Amino acid sequence: MLIITIFLFLSAVTIIVYSLLPGVFQKAESWQIAKEKQVAQEMDKLYFDKNPRNIVQLYAILPIILGVAGYLLSKSSIFAIIGAIIGLAIPNFILKIRFARRKQKFSVQLLDAINLMSSSLKGGLSLLQAIEVVAEEMPPPISQEFGYVIRENKIGVSFEDSLAHLKERMPVEELTLIVSSILVARETGGDLTKVFSRLSVTIRDNNKLKENIKTLTLQGKLQAAIMSLLPFLFVGWVITVNKHHFDIMLQNDTGRFLLILAVVLQVLGMFLIRKFSIIRV
Repeated sequence: MLIITIFLFLSAVTIIVYSLLPGVFQKAESWQIAKEKQVAQEMDKLYFDKNPRNIVQLYAILPIILGVAGYLLSKSSIFAIIGAIIGLAIPNFILKIRFARRKQKFSVQLLDAINLMSSSLKGGLSLLQAIEVVAEEMPPPISQEFGYVIRENKIGVSFEDSLAHLKERMPVEELTLIVSSILVARETGGDLTKVFSRLSVTIRDNNKLKENIKTLTLQGKLQAAIMSLLPFLFVGWVITVNKHHFDIMLQNDTGRFLLILAVVLQVLGMFLIRKFSIIRV
């Protein structure tokens, strides 16, 4: 009788699992397709010539690896959850870092691009031809972005819309100023060479001011980074010296609550320090 009961129970569990698997697989496949589209859009902005599926796979692999590593190192489910959350955030962090570097490089190249366009206009070229010169003569990423403007214009997109798309792809303050000045000059019939000369001076002064601010706030940013990392380094050192130091806190609800609260407050403090250290020009 016991064998029959066990057999029936296992059969019922098997039927339930197999009935649920198609729905689970279907939802996982739908999520993967949607995530691949989102990642592909982000990678297109970066001109990142890789398969987006490889990035999406990291969302499934890294949380498992870091979660298991956190549990094996600490023998605690809390650190396993923290590791899984960190693994889930790493792919987005990588894409954001790459995009931030691309934006920074693009912003640095804008001054040379304006001077090159101004020289091209003085040589008798049209504005569209001057942009094409920038796309041909300058290195990426500015050559890629300006080249995309040329390609859009050739397939029938208006020049104004092409510049608007450029601003959307590269949300840089200096670029917004340049695009607005170009559109106003085209509508009012202003001299673009004079406009570019003034823009060149404005952007150069703005860059100098940003460099001065970066230099003056460097010490504060270093102090913030050290204070943010110090608790994690201290916990790591304590666990290395005595693995059972935090057992008394992990074995009761109050201790676990205090540890979670400490992590949340630490992350909140890091976020606030980051916000307070940013000075916008």
